[in-house]
Amino acid sequence: MMVFQARKCVVLSIMLLVLGSLNAQQDTLKYVGKTRSNIDYHHGQLSPVVGVHATQIMRASREHPQKSDGFGWTYNHAPNIAYWNNTFFVNYLSDPVGEHIPPSQSLLITSDDGKKWSFPKVVFPVYDIPDGYVKEGVDAVAHNLKAVMHQRMGFFTSSDNRFFTLAYYGIVMEPHDDPNDGKGIGRVIREIYKDGSLGPIYFIRYNKSWDRSKSIYPFYTHSKDKGFVDACNELLATPLMMQQWVEEADRDDPLIPLKKEYKAFSYYRIPDGRVVGLWKHALTSMSLDNGKTWQYEPIRAPGFVNGNAKIWGQKTADNKFATVYNPSEFRWPLAVSTSDDGLDYSNLWLIHGEISRLRYGGAYKSHGPQYVRGIVEGNGTPPDDKMWLTYSMNKEDIWVASVPVPITSQVLDDVNDVFDDLPDGEELNFWNTYNLSWGSVEIETKNAEKLLALRDADPFDYVRAERIIPFSEKMQVSMTVIPEQNDHGLMQIELQNRQGMPAIQFIFDNDGNLKLKAGYRFRNLLKYEAGQTYNIDIDLDTTTRFFTVSVNNSEPKRALFFQPVDGISRIMFRTGKQRYYPNPDTPVDTPDYIDIPNTGTSIPEAAFNIKSLTTKKR
Repeated sequence: MMVFQARKCVVLSIMLLVLGSLNAQQDTLKYVGKTRSNIDYHHGQLSPVVGVHATQIMRASREHPQKSDGFGWTYNHAPNIAYWNNTFFVNYLSDPVGEHIPPSQSLLITSDDGKKWSFPKVVFPVYDIPDGYVKEGVDAVAHNLKAVMHQRMGFFTSSDNRFFTLAYYGIVMEPHDDPNDGKGIGRVIREIYKDGSLGPIYFIRYNKSWDRSKSIYPFYTHSKDKGFVDACNELLATPLMMQQWVEEADRDDPLIPLKKEYKAFSYYRIPDGRVVGLWKHALTSMSLDNGKTWQYEPIRAPGFVNGNAKIWGQKTADNKFATVYNPSEFRWPLAVSTSDDGLDYSNLWLIHGEISRLRYGGAYKSHGPQYVRGIVEGNGTPPDDKMWLTYSMNKEDIWVASVPVPITSQVLDDVNDVFDDLPDGEELNFWNTYNLSWGSVEIETKNAEKLLALRDADPFDYVRAERIIPFSEKMQVSMTVIPEQNDHGLMQIELQNRQGMPAIQFIFDNDGNLKLKAGYRFRNLLKYEAGQTYNIDIDLDTTTRFFTVSVNNSEPKRALFFQPVDGISRIMFRTGKQRYYPNPDTPVDTPDYIDIPNTGTSIPEAAFNIKSLTTKKR
């Protein structure tokens, strides 16, 4: 009996060891922090990452195509980003109105510095489906039909440093037909040369249901450029690249390692050599052989909250790791978590906390900053060591954000930002900026003096500059502002806590008054004039909720916070009123695709200059 019990214990021990080994193999990334996003706020009440510069690089406008993309198309989505030959590249797909509604094309935008971006140019044009084409399983016949673009992979850099852009032509025969059902045309590729010109378009992979004899572009093996053919073969032989193609590919494509329709793949490598894979819904798995096989079927990463939107993961320049995603079932806000080892993520900080107005109706246009992508391994390393991201806003406008590394949400030193005294190019290192195509937040020199200029000519959005400061219950704040007009536009200045709750608000209003928010109402402090300098000094105490304000050395006026806060951590300059639309109850699917009124409206530019900002704990 004792022998039997001993054998039983040995067997049990072996089983436990086996189970333990399996659990160790199925180790996964996880969010172990306690911070959650509040979807009632566009910023989720998350603390911002210090120094994020968000830039709108393409603003859709049907009425002013010369200021958008040259076409006036209003569905723009799925951007990808790369850095090569000292240049940033962003490609994205575009449709006239809504998702998966032909015609469709892909465009390319470039930048030398990540600040000023080129006008979009077409890289993969509208593609004609032959009349009479019939798609298996769909009761429709093609007539004057155009293909639909789709792409999860935008760029590839070969081992010999040749650079390529890619996209996919799918087929939508009728409303709600799926272009990613494995029954499209195929994936296209073209080279981008060092002088910025583009090579010819080739197909690199067909869907097997497509009659390739009807193709407009040749197959890549027909190229006489051996180096180009070799690069295509290199790409096709790289499983981690192929995994990005799974949605559009044949359902049994032998090049795709994990064939189930897990969407929007991204990945990074952790120090022990494993590859961590990420898909929509924060699904995750791991690979020991560079993506040839995966250790387990993707599972939801424990603790992560992410709906049907992309999640991006990467190793950062400080040898740490970041995941960027919408931490909710909605597509806002855009946030980041960081990790020392690529497995345990303990924080949740804000990257992009604004939702500009969705101006044009269209199929499946979701609100918010979404479908984020960074620079895929091998597609370049910008010299500033920042994490560079691209995403769409409302599936309408295209954005890029730069995120300083190390990634942090804290500032420890009191602020002494006299812009003319700061080193050239470093003035905004600790500022968060929200930059528009029809507006700007940048350092300008006027009368031989550097100022932070906020310019806004967008009737549906505002520009914004925000300074994270050391958290304090009691402090002194001084700022110097020079408005360029007093009869149009406005600028709000807010002192906020870590979660973005404002306690004090000033407004340079369009009626020529500098105002202070006092509960429901506003208190006029003085009449302001265009071109004049206004020094605003504030002394505050969050424990009593009282503060004093003096303008141009006037007698200090005593006032009460319009909202109690635990302390002050952020100072916001914004050329418009805070938005509360959309919210979690806002409908997104409008069957008639109705545009909001006056989408083509133009307004005169308003500008406000900030000369300095200083803070001091007391």
